[in-house]
Amino acid sequence: MTDTLSVARTRVWDLPTRLFHWALAFAVIGLIVTGLNGIMEWHFRLGYTVLALLLFRLVWGFVGGRWSRFAAFIYAPGSVIAYLRGKSHPDHLIGHTPLGALSVFAVLALLILQVATGLMADDEISASGPLTRFVSGAMVSLATGWHKAQGKWIVIVLVSLHVLAVLFYVLVKRHRLVGPMLSGDKLVVAGAASNSHRNGNDVASSRDDAASRTLALVLFALCAGVAFWVASLRV
Repeated sequence: MTDTLSVARTRVWDLPTRLFHWALAFAVIGLIVTGLNGIMEWHFRLGYTVLALLLFRLVWGFVGGRWSRFAAFIYAPGSVIAYLRGKSHPDHLIGHTPLGALSVFAVLALLILQVATGLMADDEISASGPLTRFVSGAMVSLATGWHKAQGKWIVIVLVSLHVLAVLFYVLVKRHRLVGPMLSGDKLVVAGAASNSHRNGNDVASSRDDAASRTLALVLFALCAGVAFWVASLRV
């Protein structure tokens, strides 16, 4: 019983995931600021940065550390309901919670849509996306309308809600969210993650060694290359 209730410091968030998280946060804030103030060249540069980051996260969601993989936080509706009723499985408190997972997927989906529409948008003054000449005028008009109106404000609202949710969990529920996203480690109850700590094997931890970090660097370089190529299409 003592062994079951003991806790162990476990690497949950690998370094590539942590760097992605903070880089995306600052880039999105920068996009909002530059967009609202009409600083379009920096808006485009930050947009290409977010494109590279999103491409990397999509790939890292399949080959990254255990708790960064999409498979680790795709929850069935029953799991979400159980979490809301306070009956969640211990595994759900290691990485993303069921509600946190929904937030992650919502943010990723919205940012992908916002970046895609930005690449096809044209304000007919001085700023046009690199893909405008490859799509129809109707698509350009639709993308521009979404990007400058609904999409922009939904991003602002979603980012605000995300910050408020983090503050709620930190200040009210006393959950440590910011610290682990800086250090990568959480205190995990031994026996969680389907009793994967048995026989002394810390299977619950995410791989975060030199090899995985090198892989992440190579993958991000490739994603940045794709973003750079997309940027080069702008005339």
